[in-house]
Amino acid sequence: MSIKKTGVDQQLIRDLAGILNDTNLTEIEVELGDLKVRVSRQSQAVHAVAAPLPAIAAVPAAAQAAAVATAASADPAKNAVPSPMVGTAYLAPSPDAKAFIEVGQRVKEGQTLLIIEAMKTMNQIPSPRAGTVTAILIEDAQPVEYGMPLVVLE
Repeated sequence: MSIKKTGVDQQLIRDLAGILNDTNLTEIEVELGDLKVRVSRQSQAVHAVAAPLPAIAAVPAAAQAAAVATAASADPAKNAVPSPMVGTAYLAPSPDAKAFIEVGQRVKEGQTLLIIEAMKTMNQIPSPRAGTVTAILIEDAQPVEYGMPLVVLE
């Protein structure tokens, strides 16, 4: 007779977060039976997302991604502008230029917030709406991943 454990093993998440810190990785993902745990580093904090997987042996990658995305959508930074691509984010058009935005600055819809270099192409990231920049969640020249929060607009 086996007893199915419910909930998330917090020690597992702590161990994975420790591995991230020790190895300077940005993300680690583990599957244990029907539980999938992904721990990723964003800014200077470590965040964990756990999503149970269906018991079916062959789960399409899209279904797994949807499960993790659903769990991650409970993020309190609901006003964050996510990265539309993987690349290197820059806060200014050149190393000696003034930053596109600053905390406390009002921005218009369509105004450039930052640029992301992907495959040697500089992509301007426009503001999806007008608002005030309340936080810049990345450092200049930081690698970013798809969906990673970049800037918070209120």
